[in-house]
Amino acid sequence: MPEVSFDNETLGYIRIFEERTGARVKDCFEAEDKLVVLVVPGDVHKAVGPGGVLVDRLKGMLKKEIQVVEYADDPETLVRNIFYWYSPKQVDFGPKGSGRHATVTVDPAWKARAIGKAGKNLKVARAILMRHSDIVSVSVA
Repeated sequence: MPEVSFDNETLGYIRIFEERTGARVKDCFEAEDKLVVLVVPGDVHKAVGPGGVLVDRLKGMLKKEIQVVEYADDPETLVRNIFYWYSPKQVDFGPKGSGRHATVTVDPAWKARAIGKAGKNLKVARAILMRHSDIVSVSVA
């Protein structure tokens, strides 16, 4: 796994996010026009706030879409957390080059949303997984 490092702009986002929510940030980066924030396990409810109020305020303040994901050391749990909103039913892994490929199974009614317009959600998921696991690609079934 690559070493995760932050530039000053990202450190600023992390500081603001932690100050405003009380959640501890494990990772933060920009992908597909949104700020992706991984919070330590157990802090996701703190980060989002009741009914999403905290993250909505931060979106307005930073003028950015924000995706909050609960971090997990276990790759399967991390994949499930990334696709949390699409109620993943199953996660399977297979070999892919020097790493692994993850296939997430969701309800067919949610499949298009889970993939996102032009694969946007898959690109974000892949970016997270490549930073924190040996998973190099991901698909939705």
